[in-house]
Amino acid sequence: MIFQNVLDGIGKTPIVKLSRLFSDSRFEVLAKLEMANPGGSIKDRPAKYIIERGLADGSIGPKSHIIESSSGNFAIALAMICRVHKLRFTAVVDPKMSPANRRIIECYGGNIELVTEKDRQGGYLETRIERVKSMLREQPDAIWPNQYANERNWQSHYYGEGEELLRDLDCPPDYLVLGVSTSGTVHGITRRLRESWPGLKVVPVDAFGSILFGTPPAVRELPGLGASRVPELLKRDELGEAIHVDDYESAVACRQLVKYEGIFAGGSSGSVIAAIQRICASLMKPARFLTILPDRGERYLDTVYNDQWVARMKERHLARTLKTFTETTLEQKV
Repeated sequence: MIFQNVLDGIGKTPIVKLSRLFSDSRFEVLAKLEMANPGGSIKDRPAKYIIERGLADGSIGPKSHIIESSSGNFAIALAMICRVHKLRFTAVVDPKMSPANRRIIECYGGNIELVTEKDRQGGYLETRIERVKSMLREQPDAIWPNQYANERNWQSHYYGEGEELLRDLDCPPDYLVLGVSTSGTVHGITRRLRESWPGLKVVPVDAFGSILFGTPPAVRELPGLGASRVPELLKRDELGEAIHVDDYESAVACRQLVKYEGIFAGGSSGSVIAAIQRICASLMKPARFLTILPDRGERYLDTVYNDQWVARMKERHLARTLKTFTETTLEQKV
């Protein structure tokens, strides 16, 4: 097949059975490799869908300046899509942005707007969004895709991975385990699959320290999972009980993916793998799992694949585990 441009290569990503990492014959784990998209992540899908639908209906014009709050994959995807469509793009980012991501955006011709003030939750999301809004007031040609509230976000996954999974799988899984951030991915895929498989159990995976499912905020370093602000798209009642995974658990699972499967994946991929491992440890009957591995690992060389960083996350993980154990013991005594 010959594509007209690189954007035509978005989608139709492969599904891989993780039989080496999950060697217990009772469990089958299938992973759709969204890292195989041209821009390196699952965010290629909503970026393309939002921009091209906007160009088609006129809400985005040839002179529009696309501005988005993102320090990671969505910004990279938008930078790629905007380059192909000859649109200006600015990513509103924060100090936690990896140097590699910044360079990728700049290589695509994107601009960087840095926010340094933290928000009420101790993160940067709210202040980044405020900067976007101020830029919209100042620039009449500015357009905010707003991945947190744009219905086309979840629609891109409904018509994308949702359709592809129904086409490619011979029978339904028992569990759909997906990471949650803007919630576009989890809702789009869930809504489409449940139309054909109403009994599907959906397990959302959130980052420890994220407030998406009502837990208190805490320090977290890996991007792509969780948030310090609940997005407008999130509908908790459509999902099951969330599993929370911390940065260290995500890193360990990422390294296991490389070791056993040869899959060099990013932080949120490790999070869903760690969650599936936790579920398997408590199951007494066979089960089939389906998950998404959202992005590639080279964007995490300074974190997930850096031994010093992992050692720091391990200390934090052990301290939190000890604190939880102590509090539980005290409650039992009372």
